[in-house]
Amino acid sequence: MELRRRHSSGATATATSYYGRSRILASDALPLPIRHTNRLFSALFVASLVFLMRRWRQKIRSSSPLHILAFSEILAIFGLMASLIYLFSFFGITFIQSIISSHEEEDEEEVDFASERKPSSCALVEKPKLVTETLPESDAEIVELVVSGRIPSYSLESRLGDCDRAVRIRHEALRRMTGRGLEGLPVSGFDYSSILGQCCEMPIGYVQLPVGVAGPLNLDGREYYVPMATTEGCLVASTNRGCKAIAESGGAHSVVLRDGMSRAPVVRFPSARRAAELKAYAENSANFETISLMFNRSSRFARLQGVQCSMAGRNLYMRFTCSTGDAMGMNMVSKGVQNVLDFLQADFPDMEIISISGNFCSDKKPAAVNWIEGRGKSVVCEATIKGEVIKRVLKTTVPALVELNTIKNLAGSAVAGALGGFNAHASNIVSAVFIATGQDPAQNVESSHCITMMEAVNDGEDLHVSVTMPSIEVGTVGGGTQLASQSACLDLLGLKGPNTESPGSNSRLLASIVAGAVLAGELSLMSALAAGQLVKSHMKYNRSSRDIAGAAQ
Repeated sequence: MELRRRHSSGATATATSYYGRSRILASDALPLPIRHTNRLFSALFVASLVFLMRRWRQKIRSSSPLHILAFSEILAIFGLMASLIYLFSFFGITFIQSIISSHEEEDEEEVDFASERKPSSCALVEKPKLVTETLPESDAEIVELVVSGRIPSYSLESRLGDCDRAVRIRHEALRRMTGRGLEGLPVSGFDYSSILGQCCEMPIGYVQLPVGVAGPLNLDGREYYVPMATTEGCLVASTNRGCKAIAESGGAHSVVLRDGMSRAPVVRFPSARRAAELKAYAENSANFETISLMFNRSSRFARLQGVQCSMAGRNLYMRFTCSTGDAMGMNMVSKGVQNVLDFLQADFPDMEIISISGNFCSDKKPAAVNWIEGRGKSVVCEATIKGEVIKRVLKTTVPALVELNTIKNLAGSAVAGALGGFNAHASNIVSAVFIATGQDPAQNVESSHCITMMEAVNDGEDLHVSVTMPSIEVGTVGGGTQLASQSACLDLLGLKGPNTESPGSNSRLLASIVAGAVLAGELSLMSALAAGQLVKSHMKYNRSSRDIAGAAQ
């Protein structure tokens, strides 16, 4: 929000400067020949540009080569260049640079992560220009104003210019208004300026959540210590046991099958026939270059991969999929989709844009389209566990695990009508790693889609186990990944920030680590179930003696 505000104000200032200079150049203070020359070159610029754009569109529609130029097109290009050179001499390069910088600032994934900014208290806040009431110096008096409704709680940061103080005042005001004690919700010890305008609004404190570590996870020849933020006893210990079994059997291996974030707007036409015409246009491979050109303008990392369309009556759902570098990429793909919709509006003026998201994406909801087509990173992770390790570490046998996986994860999930839930507890591990590394916890819904397979190999002596996860949605830049604790957890994995040499590599590796941790968790829980140890272990590690003592009294 704050980035948009800065961009908007910067664009307004640029526009004011531009139009102000235009008025000066066109004013009567300038000599008459200069005024005529200005008008001539301005008209030449507009006419040349309009002519070339129309010719370009005609060539695309007729599949004519763009590099073959007619004499009229050559003249138009020379006219365009001449007018640009002349106008630049008046308007200056500064105006052009300001436009470029404003577009770069708008792209959230193009922030310079090499020099991490640590803003001072509420450094991102713009103080309101009009203050209707002078605030008192005492916190107690300001609390009274908030409680009485004379000062909106959401305006405290901008009015005070101090994020920490705003949180303390809001915390106390809420305690007085509700009559509830908030002593267990800490306020101090957190950098609230780091969340302003991007992570959380109207903060009143922060929730303390323990972070455990499982590992080392031997994955693709390297070892990783996996951070897991959870309040479920046994989860980290169980995953750690799975990591041990994998390491003692030679490690796990992973492969990323696909990498593309999706967004699916829904548009409506007067008739289904017209909707079908746009569907045919969007899915025609001959038009992909034009559509991708419009889409890719949103970011230097966004690269359109494909468009999949589906109809419901006269409503058309277009599922755009694109690469997003090391960002999870929802904002990036949404901006690209908006560019395409604006472009299509010229050729389909009767198109009504209902929503930038039509649920065909599908985001934060279980959906077959994600299970089949994938969303984010599609990963397969596998390992062959030695029979001796299964007996010694996991306390069970190969036949018992194979039978249980078939009856529970496959047949049992089918009986339940599961969608992407052919596993024991993939979401447990996904949620814990997501929270620890600053991912969007709500995307655990589709990111936990997983099918666990177990087969006896090597004449029944060993176990081949694999997890296939088609829609892991993660990033190492943007969102909660920039917070101090979450950034530290990413740094533990060696994945903090973007990979400047190979954009997208860090996020793909993070998805592989998530799948590897799920593999370890599946292996350990299934072994506990096969050996009848689940209830015993949870009674030991997942019960609070404090709660039991209280209940006994």
